[in-house]
Amino acid sequence: MDSILPLAQIMIFPGFLFLAVYGLLLQWVDRKLCAAMQNRMGPPWVQPFADFIKLLAKEVIVPDEAESVMFRVLPFFALAAVMTAMVSIPVGQTALFSFQGDLVAVVYLLTIPTVTFFLAGWSSTSPYATVGAMRVLTQLFAYEVPLMLSLIGPAILAGTWNIAEISAFFGAHPALIPAQLLGFAAALIALQGKLERMPFDIPHAKNEIVGGQFTEYSGRLFGFFCLAVDMELVVGAALLNAVFLGGALGLTGPAAIALFLVKTLFVAFLLALLKVLMARIRIEQMINFCWKYLAPVAMAQVLFDIFLKYKLG
Repeated sequence: MDSILPLAQIMIFPGFLFLAVYGLLLQWVDRKLCAAMQNRMGPPWVQPFADFIKLLAKEVIVPDEAESVMFRVLPFFALAAVMTAMVSIPVGQTALFSFQGDLVAVVYLLTIPTVTFFLAGWSSTSPYATVGAMRVLTQLFAYEVPLMLSLIGPAILAGTWNIAEISAFFGAHPALIPAQLLGFAAALIALQGKLERMPFDIPHAKNEIVGGQFTEYSGRLFGFFCLAVDMELVVGAALLNAVFLGGALGLTGPAAIALFLVKTLFVAFLLALLKVLMARIRIEQMINFCWKYLAPVAMAQVLFDIFLKYKLG
């Protein structure tokens, strides 16, 4: 019985099934919010589930010149990395598996899907997919540093590299949450880049390079990549909630889970707002923005948190 409970948590809640269902629901929320902001109707709530089921039923076509084995296994590596990252992020008050330094491990795990996107495009040997793959890798070097810097500030202030402990610290000191506004803004924009959403959807710009790194993907393999992106949205929103928004704020049980859902929906709303307000930028504009503006803003938050920790003793 002791071994069944952890397995159920990994596979059902807060593991794979929860991530998959909530990820598809957040995709619908995102599409519905964008539609409302653009004065459109938007899809019904079942649309993401229907699209995923349809992709599972479609034929998988592997290009003749592609690296067949790599082409087929990469979507599963992306899914596994996202699932593993969620294990260390608290959904309620505690995480499923927590250890000192798991903040660094989660950031590393969230880099793996991006690497699989690059390898997917590169192994496809399609010119469109190759261009998309190079853009994926270029963006990675732009947003990854600001994202990590923005997460360092709250960790320094809390005096720990454990996500659950950072969340508990800000839950116990909610007055310090507004002081993390700069870091939260930098992390939110960096997350938008990691998810390759407008205005950072440069790797799969449909009017330029068809589908970018996923041009040659079809059927269930493409469906699993799309699911990994939806799940990554949940993990990213959960990470920002735990590090910047105080997590459960001391609540327990169903109330803590309900607060988690409210806060992740709030992060999804902000990401949708960014998506609607901005037009796609060029790759060099994205790099310049991240290094000239986003990284210094994140570094300013780190310096402010060091000063604040010194003042608080």
